[in-house]
Amino acid sequence: MSESQKVADRSSAPPPGVNSVDRYFKISARGSTFAREIRGGFATFFTMAYILVLNPIILGSAKDKFGHQLDAVQLTTATALVAAVMTIIMGVGGNLPLALAAGLGLNAVVAFQIAPLMAWDDAMGLVVLEGLLICVLVLTGLREAVMHAIPQPLKQAISVGIGLFIAFIGFVDAGFVSRIPDAANTTVPVQLGGTGQLGGWPILVFCLGVLLTIALLARKVKGAILISIVTMTVAAMIINSIADIKAWGLTTPAWPDKIVDTPDFGLIGDFSLFGAFGETTAITVVLLVFTLVLSDFFDTMGTVVGISAEAGLLDEQGKVPNLGRVLLIDGAAAAAGGAASSSSATSYIESAAGVGEGARTGFSNLVTGGLFALALFLTPLLTIVPLQAAAPALVAVGFLMMTQVKHIDWDKYEIAIPAFLTIAVMPFTYSITNGIGAGFVAYVVIKVVLGKAKEIHWLLWGTSLLFLVYFAINPIEQILGVK
Repeated sequence: MSESQKVADRSSAPPPGVNSVDRYFKISARGSTFAREIRGGFATFFTMAYILVLNPIILGSAKDKFGHQLDAVQLTTATALVAAVMTIIMGVGGNLPLALAAGLGLNAVVAFQIAPLMAWDDAMGLVVLEGLLICVLVLTGLREAVMHAIPQPLKQAISVGIGLFIAFIGFVDAGFVSRIPDAANTTVPVQLGGTGQLGGWPILVFCLGVLLTIALLARKVKGAILISIVTMTVAAMIINSIADIKAWGLTTPAWPDKIVDTPDFGLIGDFSLFGAFGETTAITVVLLVFTLVLSDFFDTMGTVVGISAEAGLLDEQGKVPNLGRVLLIDGAAAAAGGAASSSSATSYIESAAGVGEGARTGFSNLVTGGLFALALFLTPLLTIVPLQAAAPALVAVGFLMMTQVKHIDWDKYEIAIPAFLTIAVMPFTYSITNGIGAGFVAYVVIKVVLGKAKEIHWLLWGTSLLFLVYFAINPIEQILGVK
């Protein structure tokens, strides 16, 4: 072999420690390691494992048109199954640290707005239709084109708004912030703690968790978020064993009576694709599907952009890698959630906790998805992490995402005002979709007022018009006589 051939062989050989898995997921190429990906996968799971408890509560507490309720055990199995399968598919196919599960907000729409009008299988059929429609939008290139049409400063504003939003979620989930019971009689809608002041062991666990997390982050300790979650869970279990506290919320930090439980797949495949058309008017069906599509479409868009930006994966034009596949998988997840009767599954902003731990690739999804798969059998064990121990991660990641606000030109009002509305409306209305809609509409209006209408991409015109319909959906329903 000649010297030149030897040099060529050495230059084409993979770096030391790089194997086929590393090359496929681009772990080293994205500046990550297997350890970081694994830690990120665990962190993401622990910050979103609450859905295994919350989704059955929301869907299981509602009744359909005929008074039927879904079984909580079957809902838990369906929720875990869809989360496991779609999170792993996103990791392998999309190669983003983006986990998926039943969407909060979307499940409430299904439970309290759609189900009362029809049978459960008909309601879930609408969810499947929504997912299939989103897949069509992806395959036609429309969904990806909309994302590319968004100005870069608005994308940054979306990330910042999501940061504030998930921090707010963390404060609320932990009980640090609560809704005032008689808010109708006061101008103040929320308060500190449950009574206007902090009190109780669960709140103490959260506060200590926040302090521990930010201290570890400031010290740049590897695994800071995961260390905090595990440490505060152990502390909560110790406290609960001594005091037997009843105010933990959805999950109690106590060792379960049994570790293994048998999954019940009874709801899988229990849907009727077009049954809704026989239960209510076609106009009602169209409006319901429109609401689901618009919420899922833009929630996912904001989440994908926000997570990718925080992970440093956006290119110079602000584009997300493998965007077409990512959006197609997300659409398929919505359909899969309906087919499993667990409601529409979507990308989770809590994935930011994994990114905060260093996850940069879809390999972390294999860990998160694997844990959801284990949850099919180990739900009692894996749901002992109280919200008060997991919520500090959301607060910390909210700070990390907030740092992108420095990239927005606040002296340029035509972008600063839409950016501000995007950032503010998300946490104030508890909706990513509402924030994006407010920003889009404001951007178009200001450009028109300034005589710069030609600078507006035609897709922004179209999406802004859709958002106007979205915001005015109740008057439109009244005009059309929809009940």
